Amino acid sequence: MYAIEIKGLQKTFSKGDFTLQLPSLQVEEGYITGFIGENGAGKTTTIKLILDMLFPDTGSVKVFGMDAQDESAKIKQEIGYVGGTNGYLQGASLWQICKMTAPFYPNWDAQRFDMLMEKFRLDSSLNKRYKALSDGQKKQFGLVMALSHHPRLLLLDEPTANLDPLVREEILQLIAEMMEEERMTVFFSTHITSDLDKVADYVILLDHGRMIFQKEKEGLVAGCRVVKGRNELLSGEVAEKFVYLNRSEFGFTGLTETPAQVYDLLGEEAVYERPNIEEIFLYYTKREREGKTWRQ
Repeated sequence: MYAIEIKGLQKTFSKGDFTLQLPSLQVEEGYITGFIGENGAGKTTTIKLILDMLFPDTGSVKVFGMDAQDESAKIKQEIGYVGGTNGYLQGASLWQICKMTAPFYPNWDAQRFDMLMEKFRLDSSLNKRYKALSDGQKKQFGLVMALSHHPRLLLLDEPTANLDPLVREEILQLIAEMMEEERMTVFFSTHITSDLDKVADYVILLDHGRMIFQKEKEGLVAGCRVVKGRNELLSGEVAEKFVYLNRSEFGFTGLTETPAQVYDLLGEEAVYERPNIEEIFLYYTKREREGKTWRQ
């Protein structure tokens, strides 16, 4: 069973200037799936559909086999969510927020809450008002709240945006620890792709409301190469082997999914480098944006 399964989904907003189309999307249970794309690609819209905050025009969204609309209340007890804003009362203390939230979750674990608050050094701030926290502390507290009821699914919408590297590292480390400890599923929407290099098992790329690919991360990275060489090496046969090419007066740089075939054509005349997630994201996004005009 998939943690999240979307079929035949379409959502068009009233102005008609954006449509999300997801014919098929699956999130493997027990793994961390990175959800990437430019701002406005449809990542937050997808998460809102999973949370039953928006209704699809067509298609279905299921969470652990349950319909996101028909069984919304039951599903939300199984989900932890951390987003840009978590909707907490700005004037309430952290302890008051905890007391108000806990009754909604049958599996709320006070001991885990205390442990996580101590881990993030927030235990001395229980009487502090939420609005007095730094941005990093707000994200940390949001993660504490999301994890304190043992969620089966953790939804993260840009959880590390605008945070300093140390806080980001602490958050990523905790997510990885909790996922391994409880076999939790993590759906991680972010534009900070270096985070996914560290923790993701699968990667889904979204562009302008369309899914470009969903792949296992290690296989994706291992199967691609960034190739660099002289422009005169780029015959039509060679160019067709690339996802996208950048050309300049100094030569070309491109991403290929068939490095063995490129090597057969270019051999040691070119340089071959293993890409990271950011490079793969940029090349695919440029291809979609420019409509593959680089081949002409």
